[in-house]
Amino acid sequence: MFIQTEPTPNPNALKFLPGRDVAIEGSREFLTIDQAAASPLAEALFQLEDVTGVFFGADHISVTRAAHGRDWSAIKPEILPIIMDHFVSGAPLMRDGPASVEDGAPDTEIVAEIKALLDSRIRPAVAQDGGDILFDAFDEETGVLSLRMRGACAGCPSSAMTLKAGVEQMMRHYVPEVTRVEQVI
Repeated sequence: MFIQTEPTPNPNALKFLPGRDVAIEGSREFLTIDQAAASPLAEALFQLEDVTGVFFGADHISVTRAAHGRDWSAIKPEILPIIMDHFVSGAPLMRDGPASVEDGAPDTEIVAEIKALLDSRIRPAVAQDGGDILFDAFDEETGVLSLRMRGACAGCPSSAMTLKAGVEQMMRHYVPEVTRVEQVI
């Protein structure tokens, strides 16, 4: 098994590509060791010094390190065998347990349009950088769209620029009801 790595725009996150599907049922993010208990792979990665976040995308794993921790040259050789051992063993990505529950309320026409645009044009681009972007809320009175950045994008210095220069412009063009895009932290 050969695992490729790619840098991300976030200097504290590195993208690992194992050459196979990772999170086929939807992306997952772990920001604490307690959250990581839901996944044997995430839990093993959190055992490493300086790992502060793990994100599973459709075909990649993004690992975030402490901002003032060890350099990637020291951490990467510890991460690679953990990922390789996990996939070679055939262990499941997630332990059995409750999945996240959606609110269940039907989307308005505008919200459905926003989510469709996110899924078709924005999320694939953000995934290339090792992250994800999720719909959080839309205020139909003010036109403010709230989005949540995950994975390598969550702490990235350029995420604010991505939201304003890229996502906000595209949303305002295709969904004129959107007046502003804000990041939810």
